Amino acid sequence: MRKVIGIGETILDIIFKNEQPTAAVPGGSTFNGLISLGRMGLPVTMITETGNDRVGQNIKQFMEENGVNSDHVCMYEDGRTAISLAYLNERNDADYTFYKDYPNARLDVEWPQVDKDDIVMMGSYFVLNPVLREKVKEFLDYATKQEALIYYDINFRSSHASEAIKLRSTILENFEYASIVRGSTEDFQNMFKISDPEEAYGQEVKFHCKQMLCTDAEGEICLFSPSVTKTYQVNKIETVSTIGAGDNFNAGIVFGLLQEGVSRDGVASITEEQWNRIIAHGMAFASEVCQSLNNSISKEFAKNYGRN
Repeated sequence: MRKVIGIGETILDIIFKNEQPTAAVPGGSTFNGLISLGRMGLPVTMITETGNDRVGQNIKQFMEENGVNSDHVCMYEDGRTAISLAYLNERNDADYTFYKDYPNARLDVEWPQVDKDDIVMMGSYFVLNPVLREKVKEFLDYATKQEALIYYDINFRSSHASEAIKLRSTILENFEYASIVRGSTEDFQNMFKISDPEEAYGQEVKFHCKQMLCTDAEGEICLFSPSVTKTYQVNKIETVSTIGAGDNFNAGIVFGLLQEGVSRDGVASITEEQWNRIIAHGMAFASEVCQSLNNSISKEFAKNYGRN
């Protein structure tokens, strides 16, 4: 059975509404999607790091309770698990403040076994961070050699926009590794000062990676590939929190790729009908997450998904 392996940060999100804390949920860009895939019963492994403190131990236990292999979590002694304060506005979008206390030695773990056509999920500043880049690149080189399908969610926040020029070569290198690139209009604006998806694809992504998905919050989803170029309308829903919406869109896409039996070599020839089903999974996962304060799909949703 094909595996899903994620590499990214792990953090505790403390969620505020009307300036009052309302929930504390383990999170992280790749982490949120992997928890959902673990709840769907897929074989999932996370490569990450936490402090060997109460928060880190709770996060590791949370992973294990949700079907995510935690054998490749680096639990460091010299530092504390990262925490974010997520303040929800009137649209239930979050503004973040991060508190991080990392050790000098980072991501000191052995890589999990990667086999042909396993799916590797990566994204956010974690895979761009110069402090971690050598280790991340080592893993991506290994995964590429093993012929894994690599899914890259850019997730480039405005807080790093000032570093965009410095990080440009690393971003483009990630595009080279990727089988599919997913970004938001905000990501492309922060990175390249381009907000038009077609322009971003044509000028920055296409030369490196032929498959791109672009999301725009509650706006349309744009698909670009050699075989299909298409836009999809997003259903309007009442949101409780949009934290994890993009992360779980990614999880739904990966779930769809596995459902459709899409291999690394088969990505370029996904048909329109297959893309329709794959993107429907992404929208369903994202919609589910927006209707709660959880960062991942609920166990009930996972249990019943596809039965109705």
